[in-house]
Amino acid sequence: MATATAPRFVRDHPRVLTALLTVVGYTLVIGTLYVGFDFYPTIGESTVNALSHAIAVVNSVTVCCLVAGWYYIRQGDIRKHRALMLTAFTLILVFLVLYLLKTGGGGRKEFVGPDTAALFYFAMLAIHIVLSAVSVPLVLYNVIVGLTYATDEVKQTAHAKIGRVTVVVWSVSLTLGVFAYILLNHVYSYEFVRVTGF
Repeated sequence: MATATAPRFVRDHPRVLTALLTVVGYTLVIGTLYVGFDFYPTIGESTVNALSHAIAVVNSVTVCCLVAGWYYIRQGDIRKHRALMLTAFTLILVFLVLYLLKTGGGGRKEFVGPDTAALFYFAMLAIHIVLSAVSVPLVLYNVIVGLTYATDEVKQTAHAKIGRVTVVVWSVSLTLGVFAYILLNHVYSYEFVRVTGF
């Protein structure tokens, strides 16, 4: 349960900590994808595929947790809401580790399919990526407030207002990511492009 014993800086400046952690997250992802951070173990295509499947499962379970968490807070069950949202946050950290390992140590998959399907796939993927980027600070802010404020204090913050936006943006992003995974891995095909040093 969140208490008033959290570090004073965190309690007084959740937006500052949110901004700092957001920059760290963006740096890891952008550095891995575009700068060529080279501290990942090298993995083969079969491991990349296994990680892709695991990521799809993690993201699907995360969406279920988000929807259930939203349901329980609407019912006034703060304990279940908190447990589900913290589970969703833990799962997204698992996703991040798996994704960085897959991309930084293995490579990426490029969509191979008809032009119409490719257009749909890339449009969906673009929306997924934008919403994922938007989700990061929203999720971090709500988790920080939820963990550092007592239950009665949370009501005095923007937690509920931001939370309503967060659950929609985050759920849509994850769902689109799962659909993109299905199209890439199970409906059409892909070309594996191994990561190269910069």
